[in-house]
Amino acid sequence: MSDKLALLQHPGGSLLSHKRECCNWRSFAAQPRKPISWSLICGLMLFCLGMISLFTGHVASDLEWYSQRLMKRRSYFKLEGINKGPIDIWQSDYAKYFYGCSKRSLSPNQSLKFADSSFMPVAIRARSSNGYLLIAASGGLNQQRTGISDAVVVARILNATLVIPELDHRSYWKDDSDFAKIFDVNWFISYLAKDVTIVRRVPDKFMRSMDKPPYTMRVPRKSPPEYYLDQVLPILQRRSVLQLTKFDYRLANNIDDELQKLRCRANYHALRFTKPIQELGQKLVTRMRAMANRFIAVHLRFEPDMLAFSGCYFGGGDKERNELGEIRKRWETLTDVDADEERRRGRCPLTPHEVGLMLRALGFANDSYIYVASGEIYGGEETLRPLRDLFPNFYTKEMLANEDLKPFLPFSSRLAAIDYIVCDESDVFVTNNNGNMAKILAGRRRYMGHKRTIRPNAKRFGPLMMERDEMDWDTFARKVKAFQKGFMGEPDEMRPGRGEFHEYPYSCICERPLSDVVDNKRGDPRSEQGNQGLRERSKEEEPALGAKENEA
Repeated sequence: MSDKLALLQHPGGSLLSHKRECCNWRSFAAQPRKPISWSLICGLMLFCLGMISLFTGHVASDLEWYSQRLMKRRSYFKLEGINKGPIDIWQSDYAKYFYGCSKRSLSPNQSLKFADSSFMPVAIRARSSNGYLLIAASGGLNQQRTGISDAVVVARILNATLVIPELDHRSYWKDDSDFAKIFDVNWFISYLAKDVTIVRRVPDKFMRSMDKPPYTMRVPRKSPPEYYLDQVLPILQRRSVLQLTKFDYRLANNIDDELQKLRCRANYHALRFTKPIQELGQKLVTRMRAMANRFIAVHLRFEPDMLAFSGCYFGGGDKERNELGEIRKRWETLTDVDADEERRRGRCPLTPHEVGLMLRALGFANDSYIYVASGEIYGGEETLRPLRDLFPNFYTKEMLANEDLKPFLPFSSRLAAIDYIVCDESDVFVTNNNGNMAKILAGRRRYMGHKRTIRPNAKRFGPLMMERDEMDWDTFARKVKAFQKGFMGEPDEMRPGRGEFHEYPYSCICERPLSDVVDNKRGDPRSEQGNQGLRERSKEEEPALGAKENEA
């Protein structure tokens, strides 16, 4: 008992104070209610569709579109209540019911709501397009990744030729790497060739023939496809070359499913890291696997500027308040905030010690291997020591790569890419924040088979940490397990329209046929036969592109 109490009383810990007032969809689902027959509703909608088509001679595409989305929602509701009992902390028992799917549709029944076309035709060649689209991405590696994926979709909406995006060299990250130093350009162009025509640069001859320089504009955040057609397309057609600046989160979250699938193809398939980055990342994964059959990757955002920007307090006394207060002055637009109130709203990242306590409470043993992906940690080794004490098998890219890391050290985005690869390949991914990398990786891991992904329930964890000295370890662990239900990366956490699409790619998650799941040997992804079934399904999903990848 004394060892367990020591976990709660580590001197490196901090006190968080906030209380969560929220509504959990599962508690709502548990209430008595009259059962709804989704099959009947969808059947009635399709019947109405047929009657309308019979009398008008036209297909009611909107009604069909909403009917399909309702059927998709039904897949997730079938899993209601799966988290009522204990869960496997290393992998989801229900991942086998779903798989990632982003194949482009050529079915005439798939209607693009914003266009005249009733399907996704092959991309228009550069000479026939509406012009060249230049993109200036913004932020760090993963924020730029969302911008690049959205840029592909916008180019498709505009029937434009996309020029390889320009990366941000001026932000806090100060990395002067261009696109070709981080991503495989040839693969990016060839993989998306059927969707969007992509070129490395605007042809010199074309640029010399222009009367005016390229027009530059910034679109509002989360603009719908209609905005691009109404406001951006006329300028592109008039000027032939258009640059969109600060391009991050500039496309609406909820768009047509076919465009969402294009987002997935761009993000999860076309954006492949360069060979040097990929090789070093895989080498680190191999070294982790050589020490343990399975490992946890922990993404820690605990840089001084990030903590200062949050306005939170982490238990470091006057020294912390003064240091972070000075850094916070860099942002003239930031107002004073109540640190306790920020915690109450779940806006503060967990400390490394708190992440360790959460993992131990969930059931991860002291001998579990963890890989820590992070930049500069405020407080350095002193801040990390409590996490090391809880998990002595503690590794970072610096510890594993040794001399191999030297060529990458001056480039923060390339270092982030290496961490991205190891985190993606881990058995369990844990984050102390809800930043861009956490969201991007959560979405990718859902798409790649709902691999265990743990996001802290920050609004409930804070008050619990405030009271931790008043309870024994078993009580603390029981409450953590209760609070974390719904934050473990289970398939039932997916809802069409929930959160950012990059974190919840619902349009790109398909339900596996029941016949593939009934036979455990065939349907369970953890068995060799199950893995073979997944590989076969993957080949069926994208046969041509899969062949390209094998050749590469």
